[in-house]
Amino acid sequence: MGNSTRKTTLAIACLVLIWGISWSIYKVALPYTPPLLFAGMRAFLGGLLLAVFLIPTWKKMKWRQNWSRYCVSALLNAALFYGMQTAGLVYLPGGLFSVLVYFQPVLIGLFAWLWLGEKMSLLKIVGLLIGFCGILAVSADGLQGQISIVGVVLAILTAISWALGVIYVKRESSKVDSLWMVALQFVIGGALLTGAGTIFESWSDIVWSGGYVFGLGFGATLGIPVAFVIYFHLMHSGDASKIASFTFLVPLIAVATGTLFLHEPFTFSLVAGLVLIVLSICLVNYRSKKQKVRIASEA
Repeated sequence: MGNSTRKTTLAIACLVLIWGISWSIYKVALPYTPPLLFAGMRAFLGGLLLAVFLIPTWKKMKWRQNWSRYCVSALLNAALFYGMQTAGLVYLPGGLFSVLVYFQPVLIGLFAWLWLGEKMSLLKIVGLLIGFCGILAVSADGLQGQISIVGVVLAILTAISWALGVIYVKRESSKVDSLWMVALQFVIGGALLTGAGTIFESWSDIVWSGGYVFGLGFGATLGIPVAFVIYFHLMHSGDASKIASFTFLVPLIAVATGTLFLHEPFTFSLVAGLVLIVLSICLVNYRSKKQKVRIASEA
C-alpha cells in the first residue's frame, strides 16, 4: 500500500511538473516558428509516437465504430486547445496565460453539472464565483491596455475548449479505449493544425534553433504522450480527485518559471487572480475529495 501511494505521488508530481514547465518551454520556442505549425507538429508527432507503441493493441481502436468520437475529441482537445494555446502565448506571458487556462477545472464543475447531471454543491457555486473574480482580476491589466485583451480572450477560449473536451471524453470513456483516444485525437487534431498552418503560415518561417527543436521535442515526447499516459493511468486507478487537488500547482509552477527564467512581469493583478483561481479550484474539488475519503473508510 505504501509503495502504491509513493508511485501515485511520484506520477502526480511528474505530471504537474511537465505541465507546469511546458508553458515557458513553448514560450521560448515561439519566436522561431509560426504558432499553428508549431502546435500542429508537436501534437501530430506526439500522437503518432503514442500510436506506434499501441500498434500491438490495434484491435482496441475500433475505428469504424468510434471514428466520430475520435474526431470530436481531436477538435476539442487538440485542434482548438493547442491551436488557441499556442496562438495565445504569442500575446501573453506564459505564466499569466496558464493562470487563465487553469480556470478549466472550475469550468469542468459547471459543465459536469449542466451535461453530466453531477450535483452542484454550495462550495462549488462559491468556487465558481471566486474563479470568475480571479479571471476578472487577471484580466484587469488587459482592460487598462497593459496586456493584450486578445491573449486574455484566447486563454479563456482555450480553457473552455479543454473543459468541454474533458467532459466529452468522460461521457464517452466507456465506449473507447482511452489510450487510443489520446493517440488518435492528437494525430487527427495535429494534422488539422498542421494543415491550417500550411495554408495560412509559411514553413520557411521556421528557424531550426536550439530553442525551437527543444520545444518541439519536449511537446512531442514528454508534453503530450508521456503526460497524457500518466494522466489516464491515474484516472483509471481512481486517483481523479488527487489530480484535481494538485491541479492548482501547475499555474504556480508556470508563473514561477516564467518569472525566474523569462523575466515575465509579476504584477499585483496576476497574484490576486492566481490566489482566487487556486482557491476556486480547491473549493470546486473539495467535495469530491471528501467523498473519496468517506468511500474508502466505508470499504
